[in-house]
Amino acid sequence: MQIGVFATFMSPQATPGMTRDFGRRAEDIGLDSIWMGEHVMLFDRNTYGYPGSKDGRIPVPEGGGMLDVTATFGFLAAATSRIRLGTGVALVPQRNPIYTAKEMATLDWLSDGRLDFGIGVGWNKEEVEACGYAWEDRGARCDEFLEVMRRLWTEPVVDFHGQWVRFETARLDPKPIQTPHMPIIVGGYVDAAFRRAVRFGAGWYGFNQDPARLQAMLARLDGAFAKAERARPDDFQIIVTPPMAMPVDAMPAYAEAGVDRLVVNLGSQRPERVAERMKELAALVRRAA
Repeated sequence: MQIGVFATFMSPQATPGMTRDFGRRAEDIGLDSIWMGEHVMLFDRNTYGYPGSKDGRIPVPEGGGMLDVTATFGFLAAATSRIRLGTGVALVPQRNPIYTAKEMATLDWLSDGRLDFGIGVGWNKEEVEACGYAWEDRGARCDEFLEVMRRLWTEPVVDFHGQWVRFETARLDPKPIQTPHMPIIVGGYVDAAFRRAVRFGAGWYGFNQDPARLQAMLARLDGAFAKAERARPDDFQIIVTPPMAMPVDAMPAYAEAGVDRLVVNLGSQRPERVAERMKELAALVRRAA
């Protein structure tokens, strides 16, 4: 089992120096990957609460906000040489798929093939609508956008005639370094997400999963594969972020559950807390070796 870290880089703590040094330290201690979530806007009032916290809100420092994942990963790619970079998750239904295909292919190119493209449909209705898209059809739109991107990454010239995207004789270069393209890692806990993982995914990403809940999620994933008359491939990645409160000593239980990559939440980005957490992660890397 490989060990990674989930870090939602937020201002004002995530200065250029902090972000660069964190990436290099993560690489030096042997972490497999850095994962980062995505929100372009947050709202004082939401229709639905954030599923990763008890109060339904994303904890943000006073006066701060989340950095952009694409720009941050470009910065980290330049500061590191081995560690993988995973979007956890990119909110595909509120993104322009052609721009996203270009950005992710460029990130894979400039990182020399180190990008994992984690995707999801999101929970923030207000954010989706503020980005100019409808909330209700985001699942179907996500599937079409993924198909557009996958074809742009793998075909020299593309004609596409979908419900939301239409073009002819389009070329998108450079192609990703990884072949046929960077791994698509599908996040989500509803049946549609598991079907999406079967159709598009090289893996599934579960956030805030304890071992018991994880077993139920994997049963549903395998059920989706069975409905597609397929077995889950041996190289299909199971990537999990455990609950923040779970002690590091309990984390080897995930290896027994079949997790390939355990992505531990960094939590607070206060310098003293980051230093303490990195020591815990270094110890976990040694145990997993």
